[in-house]
Amino acid sequence: MTKKVHMVSLGCPKNRVDSEVMVAKIQNDQSFEMVEDAAEADMVVVNTCGFIDAAKEESVDTILEMVERKKRGQLSKVVVTGCLSQRYSGDLEVEIPEVDAILGTKTFTAINDALHGKLEQKSYIQPGSFIMDHEVERTNTVRGGTAYLKIAEGCSRSCSFCIIPKIRGKQKSRTIDDVVAEAKRLGRAGVKEIILVAQDMTSYGIDLDPRTNRDYLVRLLRRLEEEATEIEWVRLLYMYPWNFTDELIELFQHGERLVPYVDMPLQHVNRRILKSMRRNIQRKAQKELIARLRSIDDLVLRTSLIAGYPGETDEEFQELYDWVEEVEFDRVGVFVYSPEEGTPAAKMEDQVEEQVKLERRNALMELQRKISEEKNQQWVGYTTEVLVDGVSEEHEFVLEGRHYGQAPEIDGVVYLSFDYGGEMPTPGDLVEVEIQQATAYDLTGAVIPEDPLGVADGEIGI
Repeated sequence: MTKKVHMVSLGCPKNRVDSEVMVAKIQNDQSFEMVEDAAEADMVVVNTCGFIDAAKEESVDTILEMVERKKRGQLSKVVVTGCLSQRYSGDLEVEIPEVDAILGTKTFTAINDALHGKLEQKSYIQPGSFIMDHEVERTNTVRGGTAYLKIAEGCSRSCSFCIIPKIRGKQKSRTIDDVVAEAKRLGRAGVKEIILVAQDMTSYGIDLDPRTNRDYLVRLLRRLEEEATEIEWVRLLYMYPWNFTDELIELFQHGERLVPYVDMPLQHVNRRILKSMRRNIQRKAQKELIARLRSIDDLVLRTSLIAGYPGETDEEFQELYDWVEEVEFDRVGVFVYSPEEGTPAAKMEDQVEEQVKLERRNALMELQRKISEEKNQQWVGYTTEVLVDGVSEEHEFVLEGRHYGQAPEIDGVVYLSFDYGGEMPTPGDLVEVEIQQATAYDLTGAVIPEDPLGVADGEIGI
């Protein structure tokens, strides 16, 4: 009898790619059928995140929710995978014994054996991570015409606050040929936007050839420009502030497919804190890099910051606040500092009180809300190309999409109206849109049809 399986994928896009590999494996097993609603499932797989406290709590809460379903007889099996299980497999096995199998970041490809109950032990964990290649089948789960493409796994940096290298291992990059092959396959499947993801994008290739690592990313992007011709947009995430060569900036300026969107986590600006974070870049260098990036026409610049890092004083936070106000990033994400066991920062004295961390995060987000609203208002009256994602999850019967400066799930959207008539676009279409309204995070615009109502094929209608 066929068993219905539901996948819950938590955390970052890199984790989502792992989920897509598992979905494809499950779909290729005739014993299983994937379902979108957990209420319809016989079995559930929870692909967890273990990056910071909030993500861990979400993962644990989700596991407990599925375990409760199992206790009520609604599920026969719960399998847990991902970063949380890689990091805390022993704890999960003891604290939540109702979980049937625990897979890690390297062993999740054994998902079918786990669902069939063929694993010899409940926990099947190995160090490191599974490395994708273009021959690995996966089912794209991103709606519209977008797909993530993971070009490297792990991280070789030693930021004092980050646990990822200990979970995922040191960076291992895929070859340029392999990434291009997957991009071409995605293009042939109808994907219009590929989003390249890695833990440290601008260090891509350093493990393959340390002598030429500074231009490895550029070489990849040039190949994608030349060969992945069915892809319209190439977007990069997690571009850390090193290895920004003139050639890379030139590609952002003049590339046909590389969109001028830079996601660059800077974390802070204060000299002492940056040194303690082991970030290897200081305020002057950050300022110079931002100035170079803003030479790119129509650049959208996004960053991530940490509020309440150990020992952060009121004065140091004020320096960060004033800097955000001065720089006026297009997008900002702010994380409340999370003391992760096994990291140097977690052992530091002078941990900031939780309430203070939250207040600082909220202050930064409120500041950025005002900046974002001002920047969004500047879009009103302009026409831009929008990739249609599908029906809005928040506004029934309303289509939404994104322009080049909006990454899925982390940025705002463009809500679409049809003031000019014409055929309604479908998910995956690229359409011209006149922006008419703006809020702090989202835009509203009218789709400009290729053939307005009443005019088609050179004829004037009534």
